[in-house]
Amino acid sequence: MNLILIPHDTKIGFIKSRFITFAIFGLLALVSVLSLTIRGVNYGIDFKGGYLLEVRSHEKPDIGAMRENLSKLDFGSVTLQGLGSGNDVLIRISDTGLSSPKDREAMLGKIKSALGDIEYRRVESVGPQIGQELVTDGIYAGIVSLLLILIYIWFRFEWQFAVCGILSLLNDGLATLGFYGIFHSFEFNTNALIAILTVMGYSINDAVVIFDRIRENMRKLNNKNLTEIIDKSINETLSRTILTSATTVLALLILYLFGGEVIASFSMPILFGIVVGTFSSICLAAPMLIYTGAEKVIKSGETAGTFN
Repeated sequence: MNLILIPHDTKIGFIKSRFITFAIFGLLALVSVLSLTIRGVNYGIDFKGGYLLEVRSHEKPDIGAMRENLSKLDFGSVTLQGLGSGNDVLIRISDTGLSSPKDREAMLGKIKSALGDIEYRRVESVGPQIGQELVTDGIYAGIVSLLLILIYIWFRFEWQFAVCGILSLLNDGLATLGFYGIFHSFEFNTNALIAILTVMGYSINDAVVIFDRIRENMRKLNNKNLTEIIDKSINETLSRTILTSATTVLALLILYLFGGEVIASFSMPILFGIVVGTFSSICLAAPMLIYTGAEKVIKSGETAGTFN
């Protein structure tokens, strides 16, 4: 069964409405920057340092009493969150400034003593130095990913496509990062870095499909101008793009609703980023080509690309 959501000969004028869509993406970027500047993100213990404990009580746990007992230890910020079965509790204790392994071990002993007879299913301790290293490694990973994507698109298509693809990816990454700035209930931890890189990878895949159709139409329709070719290419791939993204969004929505707290905190930022990335590949990456001098590529016939 060949499901076609949008007819192949649809003629939506994406280039004609580009100023509206550009303004929407500009507003989204502005909101993201303001939220990150004014509010920042809610860093998890992966970055701040501290303790993460997943415990199971033999009976239904009294989370209020557990929080009170831990607060008496004066360790700073303590958050408790019930998990799946009702007997499980996730405990986060922010870094207390103790750098000595011996002191940190003693502190962990006090925490276990305060919680009493309870089953420990996971105990993780992250020092501030490790958190700083994670921040640095995360930034390096993002930069290297962008550079490799830039080189890949440049070799596969032309430099004009690479520039538009990277600008679109930066928009998607900033929007996803801004999501963490707006919604502080979603903790910014190592999973957040994975979510951002996942969104960028998914988004560039959509953009490459559209770029590929544009290049193909450049070869076949060299009597058309670039505006007509971009509009035609986006319309021809629109059904595929929307169906693929809708399938992914549906799966992520189910994970968010039924996957439990930990998976929900991971799946929602990806869901948001994929929605933004889908529209940016359609309404931002391809339309920006008209400002890069790509029209000359059509006239000169330089549309072969380095490899297919």
